[in-house]
Amino acid sequence: MRDSAPGKTLDGHGFLNVVSRAEFCALLASFAPLGAESVPLEDALGRVLAADLPAPEDLPQTARASMDGYALSARSVFGATETNPAYADCVADLRIDWSASEGQGGSLSLESGQCARIPTGGTLPDGADAVIMVEHTGDLGAGAIEVRKSVAPGENVMLPGEDVRQGEAALPAGRILRAQDVGLLAALGQTRVGVGKRPRVGILSTGDELVPAGETPKPGQIRDVNTSALVCLVAEAGGVPVALGIIPDDLPRLTEALAAALESCDVVLLSGGSSIGARDHSVAAMLAQPGAEILAHGVAMSPGKPTILARVGRKAVIGLPGQVTSAQVVQAVLVTPFLRHLAGRADALSVSPPPFVAELARNIAGRPGREDFVRIRLEARPGLPPLAHPVLGKSGLLKTLLEANALIAVPAEAEGLYKGALVPVWPL
Repeated sequence: MRDSAPGKTLDGHGFLNVVSRAEFCALLASFAPLGAESVPLEDALGRVLAADLPAPEDLPQTARASMDGYALSARSVFGATETNPAYADCVADLRIDWSASEGQGGSLSLESGQCARIPTGGTLPDGADAVIMVEHTGDLGAGAIEVRKSVAPGENVMLPGEDVRQGEAALPAGRILRAQDVGLLAALGQTRVGVGKRPRVGILSTGDELVPAGETPKPGQIRDVNTSALVCLVAEAGGVPVALGIIPDDLPRLTEALAAALESCDVVLLSGGSSIGARDHSVAAMLAQPGAEILAHGVAMSPGKPTILARVGRKAVIGLPGQVTSAQVVQAVLVTPFLRHLAGRADALSVSPPPFVAELARNIAGRPGREDFVRIRLEARPGLPPLAHPVLGKSGLLKTLLEANALIAVPAEAEGLYKGALVPVWPL
């Protein structure tokens, strides 16, 4: 058995070969993204844009009013005030759908001293370069409009190309599309968009002690929590979860199930069987696959140290700890960024600390030699960074995850962190 990291080996007894989180992320980054596909615009929310999207046209295409009011030349009302108003003749009442190129019943071009009533979004006529808000005017009757405020050229006007100019990148590659991004694409006439393929993620839970969630456990058995939780976490990360059931501690059956999962999935998550033990068959089942290679068996983080990474052809198999808390922390810190990387997000596997910080509410101890990920509960404080309250408890208890909404990391080289420290936060 060999490891792709120089100087690291995994011996035949299954001893852990521990790498740092940064090394593990570098190994994950060696797997190529899955490529692109075209999807309807209505299915683009949350997907990763596959390539820079050049704008096919200016947006807006014409100068448009951003307020209800009167379109006019700013020069014609220069110096107007409440006590020294200017006056303009209203020569048109424009609909929002009128065409500046055609006019209304002919061409429309405003002369100095003229204005046209215009709704929000309406195209400015020739001769107009500003819109005076209706609140700053008075209708004197017979088309006479009193203007009580001066305006600058371009005021209350959306200029041609002000959102995006033709040929410029309207949105950059690697962007996770939000509702407002989809709206921009619609404004540019895009009905389909190229996005990164969503990774299909097979989820296998292993262990003789596991029973499905709908069954009553017998003595010595527990319900399978990881399958349900990982299905949700994979979906939240933008992947397509494929629940493949429970496999007992039987090497031939696990090998066969893993082979079938690799046939139909881009990634396989194998929960349980990743630590050192007589019945832990994960490594053996991985190496039984044609062309398989163990890249790492252990990460210098807690919880999650016994995590495995294998390559089978171009696909990844990740062995997660069977312990529920450990599996979900590894998913948040390593697997979720990896799935986003496969979908085309270029910076997903960056090991830089998250930009969001909180203030630690109490001293916490660390474990020198490994990154210690501590579950926390964030308390909002107006005008101040939120307080991070550590959620302490026995590692197997679900309530430590239920009470927490984020993680912080005690660095591997630190013995702990002091109360009041500003710490990066990984949301859960």
